[in-house]
Amino acid sequence: MQYFVTGATGFIGKRLVKKLLEHKGSVVHFLIRKESESKVAGLRDYWNADAKRAIPVYGDLTSKKLGVSADATKALKGKIDHFYHLAAVYDLSADEASQIAVNIDGTRNTIDFAKAIDVGHFHHVSSIAAAGLYEGVFREDMFDEAENYDHPYFKTKHESEKIVRKEYKSAWTVYRPAFVVGDSTTGEMDKVDGPYYFFKLIQRMRQILPPWMPSVGIEGGRLNIVPVDFVVNSIDHVSHAKDSKTIKGKAFHIVDPMGYRVGDVLDIFSKAAHAPKMNIFVNAALLGFIPKSVKKGMMALAPVRRVRKAIMKDLDLPESIFEFINWPTRYDRRELDAALKGSGIECPNLKDYAWVLWDYWERHLDPSLFIDRTLKGTVGGKVVLVTGGSSGIGLSAACRFAEAGATTIICARGEDQLADAKKTILEAGGKDAKVFTYSVDIVDEAQCAEFVQKLEKNHGGVDFLINNAGRSIRRAIEASYDRFHDFERTMALNYFGALRITMGLLPGMMAKRKGHIVNISSISVLVNAPRFSAYVASKAALDAWTNCAACEYADQGVTFTTIKMPLVRTPMTAPTKIYDSMPLLMPEEAADMIIRACVDKPVEIATRLGTSVSLLHVAAPRVAQILMNTTFRMFPDSAAAKGDKSAKPTLSPEAIAMASMMQGIHF
Repeated sequence: MQYFVTGATGFIGKRLVKKLLEHKGSVVHFLIRKESESKVAGLRDYWNADAKRAIPVYGDLTSKKLGVSADATKALKGKIDHFYHLAAVYDLSADEASQIAVNIDGTRNTIDFAKAIDVGHFHHVSSIAAAGLYEGVFREDMFDEAENYDHPYFKTKHESEKIVRKEYKSAWTVYRPAFVVGDSTTGEMDKVDGPYYFFKLIQRMRQILPPWMPSVGIEGGRLNIVPVDFVVNSIDHVSHAKDSKTIKGKAFHIVDPMGYRVGDVLDIFSKAAHAPKMNIFVNAALLGFIPKSVKKGMMALAPVRRVRKAIMKDLDLPESIFEFINWPTRYDRRELDAALKGSGIECPNLKDYAWVLWDYWERHLDPSLFIDRTLKGTVGGKVVLVTGGSSGIGLSAACRFAEAGATTIICARGEDQLADAKKTILEAGGKDAKVFTYSVDIVDEAQCAEFVQKLEKNHGGVDFLINNAGRSIRRAIEASYDRFHDFERTMALNYFGALRITMGLLPGMMAKRKGHIVNISSISVLVNAPRFSAYVASKAALDAWTNCAACEYADQGVTFTTIKMPLVRTPMTAPTKIYDSMPLLMPEEAADMIIRACVDKPVEIATRLGTSVSLLHVAAPRVAQILMNTTFRMFPDSAAAKGDKSAKPTLSPEAIAMASMMQGIHF
């Protein structure tokens, strides 16, 4: 049996050809552009077919009669038993002109060619989009009843099917697949569309929230999703019906008999991704009460347009996605069921293969994979300043920057510590690493101003600023009545010191219209940690200033990241001996968070635990207060806070268990 296939290089077509070649004695002729001739060898390898069984026919879908030469047309005449037309633009975001050229004009050219070579049976792979956004159940024998197909993709799929129905007088069959996803066994897919558009959103939720935390999803309409292997097997089986008269002039809905609401789809893939489940659903139809004129007016506002554009870009969503959230159509598939009866071909349950699709997407299709996210690619050749870089978190981060090829600058007060730190950094970055140290007290206004001038003169300013220098005081408020200087000291360094450096370097960043500032805040700001009121207040002040600054500089090329850093084992925590019995982050792990802040440039980095407690403060503030008060009473004051250096701190088993469960929180 001999076949002709258009779109043989596409996602569905490539797999259909492979299926057709499994038939004994089959020969497949496939349309391909002359400039794509180099792909032929690879296609034959994929199909495991030689030149006698997989034969290229050179032409172009947009040319009359596909642009196939007269000799090739003559050679094919009367020899093709089945002609499969799959070539089309399957992209909701494609421009209207290209969709018309391929989907409508291309189908007409294909029909003319099929007539010229006198094929036995013409098979047109359409889409459920041909029905438009029909309100209700759309049957396989319905076509003219389609409605609400103003969108270019819907319109061109409807019109191309109409061409087949009206202009092709010989035997034809139409197939309308639903949203086609990857293979149900391998997950293999070649592009991101359909339900894949939601994957980045789900991934972000997984990064922010723990998997056990319930979240809010969109109810929406019904999305019908089918794996490509089910589509290919169905087309192959139906097209080879023993009695071709049973399929002549019919359409077949290759759809999932179940169908899922948008919210269910999101929930299924969230489970597959180990992201928070969407237990609460908001019906997107509720937005329908807003008049179209009002929505159009709101979308025309510059702030709304910018926010919308930024969100869509960040989540890799097409502009048209919201038009289809309330998909109103359900699809009857009685004809398909009858044709597949006894074949063993069934549409697998989405819940059973969703994890396969997710795994393949995250390994091969995630847009983030194609962005240079190496530290070297980000900071190589750039100037990075780390305050408080002589020890702990700052030193670990500085080693990483030097290793990545950055001009690494650290500052601190102690010259001896700076000299030792430089040796450590050079050991990590190599003898050729560019490492500079400056002894400066950023609390001192004059020293800070002089330091900024040196940075501009000696290094041309700074590309990345890591505000890491800080002071922490662990002391209950009732023990601080006569120690107001505790609050002044923390504010002087953690807030005013960081501000002096930042505001001194901002003009240079503005002039270059680029720069990134990373502020090391604390998880304590999220959880309102008792005993750390002075520290938390100073970090919260810096957070608030950063939020304001980020808004002002959002269009100037200068970006900010705030890291809500968990408790880290550093020289700053060493005086608190109870921490020796508690699991803390290591400086290297904290440095990883700083690296992520520089590479990805998120607005904020926080642990799931910190975010969860923060949400608890919002949702149930009284409960959150009781929880934190319990920890306050459970953990003793340090010897330094008590003024008794001889005291030996002890922790109860309950306290140790609490510290292990809530790792990283300041107790």
